[in-house]
Amino acid sequence: MKVIARSTAVRFGLMNAAALGALVASAASAQTAATPVTTPVETPAQTTPTDAATSQPAAAVPDDAAQDIVVTGIRASLRSATNAKRNSVGFGDSIFAEDIGKLPATNLAETLNRIPGVRLNRDISGEGTQVAIRGLGPSFSKVLLNGSQIAVASDGGTNGGSTNREVDLDFFPSELFTRLDVSKSADASQIEGGIAGTVNLHNARPFDNPGDHVTVVAQGQYTDSNMRVSPRGAIVASHTGDTWGVLVGVSGVRTKTRVDGFETIGWADGNVPRFDANGKPIADLGNNGFSYASVVPNNAGHGLVPGAPVDLAATSGLTLDQLRTATIPRLGRNALTDGTRSRISVVGSLEWRPSDDLHFALDGIWAKSKRDYIHSAMNWYVRNSGPGTSPTSTGGMVPIGLSVDGNNVVTKGTFANSSFFLEQDIFNQTTTFWNINPSMTWKPTGNLRVDLSLNYSKSDFFREQPQFDFQTPAQSGLDVYFDNTSGNPQPIITTNRDLNDPNLGWRWYRVNVQTVRRKTNTKGAHLDLTWGDANLNLKGGFAYDTNYRDIRAFDNSAAFQTSVCGATCDGLSGSVPNSALGQYLQGMNISNFGHLAGSSVGYTQFIQPNVAALEQATNYQSYLASAPEAIGAVTGGATGLIDEKTYGGYVETNGVFQLADRDLRINAGIRYFHTDQRVAGPTSTVNGIVDVAQNASYDDFLPSFNLSYDVLHNLKVRLAASRSMTRADPGSLLPGLTFSDPSAQIGTAGNPNLKPYYSNNIDFGGEYYTGGIGYIGFDLFQKDISGFTVTQQNTVPFTSLGLAFDNLTVTQQQAIMLRGGPDVATVVVGQPVNLQNLRIRGVEATWVQPLDFLVKGLGYSVNGTHISQSSDSGLVAPGVAPWSYNLQGFYEGHGVSLSLNYVWTDKLIAANGPQSGLPASLNSDARGQFDLSAGYQLPFFNNAARLTLDVLNITNAPIRTTFGYDNATYSVYYPGRQILFGIRGKF
Repeated sequence: MKVIARSTAVRFGLMNAAALGALVASAASAQTAATPVTTPVETPAQTTPTDAATSQPAAAVPDDAAQDIVVTGIRASLRSATNAKRNSVGFGDSIFAEDIGKLPATNLAETLNRIPGVRLNRDISGEGTQVAIRGLGPSFSKVLLNGSQIAVASDGGTNGGSTNREVDLDFFPSELFTRLDVSKSADASQIEGGIAGTVNLHNARPFDNPGDHVTVVAQGQYTDSNMRVSPRGAIVASHTGDTWGVLVGVSGVRTKTRVDGFETIGWADGNVPRFDANGKPIADLGNNGFSYASVVPNNAGHGLVPGAPVDLAATSGLTLDQLRTATIPRLGRNALTDGTRSRISVVGSLEWRPSDDLHFALDGIWAKSKRDYIHSAMNWYVRNSGPGTSPTSTGGMVPIGLSVDGNNVVTKGTFANSSFFLEQDIFNQTTTFWNINPSMTWKPTGNLRVDLSLNYSKSDFFREQPQFDFQTPAQSGLDVYFDNTSGNPQPIITTNRDLNDPNLGWRWYRVNVQTVRRKTNTKGAHLDLTWGDANLNLKGGFAYDTNYRDIRAFDNSAAFQTSVCGATCDGLSGSVPNSALGQYLQGMNISNFGHLAGSSVGYTQFIQPNVAALEQATNYQSYLASAPEAIGAVTGGATGLIDEKTYGGYVETNGVFQLADRDLRINAGIRYFHTDQRVAGPTSTVNGIVDVAQNASYDDFLPSFNLSYDVLHNLKVRLAASRSMTRADPGSLLPGLTFSDPSAQIGTAGNPNLKPYYSNNIDFGGEYYTGGIGYIGFDLFQKDISGFTVTQQNTVPFTSLGLAFDNLTVTQQQAIMLRGGPDVATVVVGQPVNLQNLRIRGVEATWVQPLDFLVKGLGYSVNGTHISQSSDSGLVAPGVAPWSYNLQGFYEGHGVSLSLNYVWTDKLIAANGPQSGLPASLNSDARGQFDLSAGYQLPFFNNAARLTLDVLNITNAPIRTTFGYDNATYSVYYPGRQILFGIRGKF
């Protein structure tokens, strides 16, 4: 595959080289005949020569962006977008803010969501965190800061665990940025690594708006999930002299967060014994996620006699074959996430312009984010339940009066002898990031330009996640009434006992002391040389980039458990025995759990522990401080380090020519890169945990070609072809095996031999300009990706994993014993593999239309994207929505601005099957979000103040994922509406 790919790249490169030669040979005649480029009418002041080196390529003007949206107002935004689009060569979009603090939305991810073909990954709170371009996941988009690569050590959100290359953009406040570029077609001068596209973030600079300015933004954020108001604000001050300028800005937010939801971690069927004609047991047909009772447990009720054999067909009302594959949630749990999130960001920028031909800039950003959450989940204990000798054994459930649908998903029934356990996770999480980026632009002669930039970024992440879990007494006569027939977003689980009663007889289930630390840093140096003028130039450059990340986990749970509740957590000994638990438990103090669901959510109250008292009574801090290194992080991701060093170089040409008296703009070039990679992951040995390292290197050529032609004065067509690459997920490269659940039933194995994936891309499209700000755009694109990585799952014996049973946690050992012991138990292992081919085809359409003939200032902007995909293996790229669209209606006049936005994303596959041993994929529901943004310019204070109002998620859309079938809810969260109100002043 490598030889074929290299051959294709070389042929493409030779074709581009021939094109370059032809262009240079015709330079003399073409240059005199070329029509000078018209600069966009409203090109922002901040489009400086330094910015040009990293902007979307344009043959005519090196620093021209593909689609510029200048946010002076809605109409001005669209007018600038139309003008700029006429002058671009490649496919892409940009958003400009004409002034500090005017980028729309609360963070950069939300801002980018307005661009066609851009989809958001959202946290459970509903806030956008990462962007996906043209369907491919966030890791396929290269994120740059001022043209240089960055890495943030955060983990993808509250339920994170991400170790990939994506960047959490909620870390960056929109108030401190003035320009965002999204490039969808590649050019040779771009840093390699983004098959889907490249996102380039530009922080504010003093010469963006010359003079002395102070901008203040103050807002209150009301969230109807907890009916609380949180503060957020920013202040930015700048000064410019004749040759120098300075800007300093600070943005902060402290949000009181609460999210109600339902989680399952998957669905499972039960072990129903099968026998041959001679009465010998044979293998069950299901995935055996749990075991039903074989004899009637104590206190089962329903007229069942304790100790008597259970006739499962008679009690369940199903045939045994139906029961064997009847699926219910592995852990059906109502979950509450409650706490605070704070973030403070500081930007500083210095510019020195001693002459028109020499510019220096020094940009720096520091940011810190802190999340203090408590995640409480009351779990219906299905996973691994059944007969056994463990203290967590329930004796098995008895199914009574079940009904199933055509997919054998249980729709209704009673489960006698059920058990619950409270899982209480405390997330104390801190992330820091800082970046420094000096740069220079120099024009030693009229035809030669030199751009030099350096960058260094560093980020640290730490999560402390203690866990205190308690279960109901075994065989206590607890029933679960399961109702999945109502069409609600989640199944309804109710019980015959009060789960909010501290005196129910709760016992220890488990305790954990776990932390994870991440460190990332990037370094780079880029040199770009441009020779020529706006009508024809030759450009070349060199780049050196390093990307280092180290993820380490620490776990002292075994020693802590022995101290707190005994070696097996039976609660018969330790600092807090079962007999003393009552004084540490309390009822829930939230009376309206699930109030945003719009329907019943089942039980709404469940006990909560006094965490502070438990930590003090158990000497928790000492066990935290002495926690040894472990394999596998509490966030579920792999641990280890990856160190990558990349050397690159490119050459490209940009030109404007005349063809039939119309402008033909061309950008063509080729990029070469070489990467040295070192991957090391922790492995358990007799001498403790040691790193096992593996080195690799790879290189290739990435050619590109972009063309635009003015067929008519109001009709433009575009064509782009390129070869691009994305490196494999770092978490997938790390060797070793990690378990994604405490029961050691589902594991993920790394694959250090994964290769990068390459894509041959072609784009064709254009726009018809209807006059004024109006235009209709249409783009077709295709990506042929080789080596695309997906995770395949297989069920294997525990003995084949090469793991010592004694090195597992106590909880994992107990769970494996419930499944028959290490010689019998099986594990579902997922491992990433390179696919041979994945093809993605899509179409984007945009229509911007003023309606001044109806009402002056009225109009709309709509865009939509359709994507289809296919592969040799039949597996698909997760996260690709077949359809998505964005509708905007706007009005602006008399000091009032009003924008209504509706963003809709189709149902998509979030993760390929099988999942939890069943042939099912995880699917994200289709979701639409309706937002309002309004402002009013106060007619006094010299128009310096503007009132603002934003209402997010007006329709209260939940975030829901299903397990294979629409009525098998995997998770659902109810983030609710948010209202931001405030004032923006500029002085």
